[in-house]
Amino acid sequence: MADSDRVRVVPATTDDVDSVTDLWVALAAGQRRHGATLRAEANRGAVREWVARAAVTGELLVARDDDELVGFVGFALDRGEYERERTRGTVSNLFVVPERRGDGIGSDLLEAAERELCDTGADAVALEALAANDRAREFYADKGYEPHRVELTKSLRATDGDETTDGDETSDSDSDFSADSEES
Repeated sequence: MADSDRVRVVPATTDDVDSVTDLWVALAAGQRRHGATLRAEANRGAVREWVARAAVTGELLVARDDDELVGFVGFALDRGEYERERTRGTVSNLFVVPERRGDGIGSDLLEAAERELCDTGADAVALEALAANDRAREFYADKGYEPHRVELTKSLRATDGDETTDGDETSDSDSDFSADSEES
């Protein structure tokens, strides 16, 4: 896989499941400040299943500095039901631990995921970033990503402040994080 002077980017193994799950929970909690509605802790079980499956299928890469896990990225070929003119890959859940952001680790992870997708037949890569996460959007723009779709949302319920449930740092629900990078 990819080795740089920063980290080693390698396929995740089943030994990484708990550590990557913990990092995803940190990612979800951190995304609240950008308007994310995914619940961090409440989704631990579902995320643990995704991480385990992605590690087995080879659709999850981790960044290691020596033995320390400092980031991860998920990716897959789009397996949607619609026929497309080109084969699309998706990048999801790019995360770098806060103390290592700005070191180029997110770039290493993204480039490695793009290479893997290209090797498996992808002609294009799609990812998502929260609209309010300017740093992530700038990061992806610097990597050549351009807006393709815009998701619009509207709250149908009035809320009294920042209500949370289950002792979680985030609230409501979202279908996916995609690549709401904390690298950038």
